Amino acid sequence: MRACPPLLAEADSRPQLPRLGGMARPDGVVIVSERFWAFAGSDGTLREGAMPGSRFDRIPLLRGVMKLAAAFAPVFRRSGVAGRRERRILAMLVVAPVGFVFLPAAAAWIAWGLVSAALLVWIFRGRTLRLHGAEHRAIAAVEERRLAATWAGEACPSRFSWRCGTNFAALVVPVTAFADRIWPFAPALYTPLLVTVFSLALTMELWRAVQASPWRAARILLLPGLGLQRLTTREPALEETRVALTAVEAVLRRELG
Repeated sequence: MRACPPLLAEADSRPQLPRLGGMARPDGVVIVSERFWAFAGSDGTLREGAMPGSRFDRIPLLRGVMKLAAAFAPVFRRSGVAGRRERRILAMLVVAPVGFVFLPAAAAWIAWGLVSAALLVWIFRGRTLRLHGAEHRAIAAVEERRLAATWAGEACPSRFSWRCGTNFAALVVPVTAFADRIWPFAPALYTPLLVTVFSLALTMELWRAVQASPWRAARILLLPGLGLQRLTTREPALEETRVALTAVEAVLRRELG
């Protein structure tokens, strides 16, 4: 059995640790902090990098869009975890809906559904579902200060997370429908793109407010996404959890070093 990295045991006794997020991939787990990211592969490889900074943290709406863009930095950067072919496919799937404005409404909805399905299949291919659960478990272990016990398999933090991107995605749908109804400007060719960007920014502000709220009742808004996580995660094996914890250790080493 692989020994627990000493830093994980040390981190359990720390009163303050950075807030972490993450992203599961078919071949490993990305863990990110505000300043750094690390990718631990299922094959034992480890890649690390710096997260992009932002000068817009105090500007509502704009800060949300920039935060979303930064979240994909480990994937879309040339030095990131995705190869050139994968970056091109993902970019194509993300950008393609912009062209649907030229289609009749019925055809546009069909095309949007097909692209969304293709994007989900691509994102959750391979071992992603189990590694997604491992990512949540590793981050929960940080927050509960049970890193060493989780590595040893003695603790089993939840594979579900209130801060998962699935929760954000579930919020985007009703917010987009709302934004489309209240959009005050005359329809134009670029309107769908503007409504989409505005909806993402508005959802991020709502997301931030719910996460920071002292009232647990605010989390009711996240329940649909939490339910969806039963589809987007699977119970990880201990070795898969250790992959995520390896990425956690790499980020904490740089944050605390």
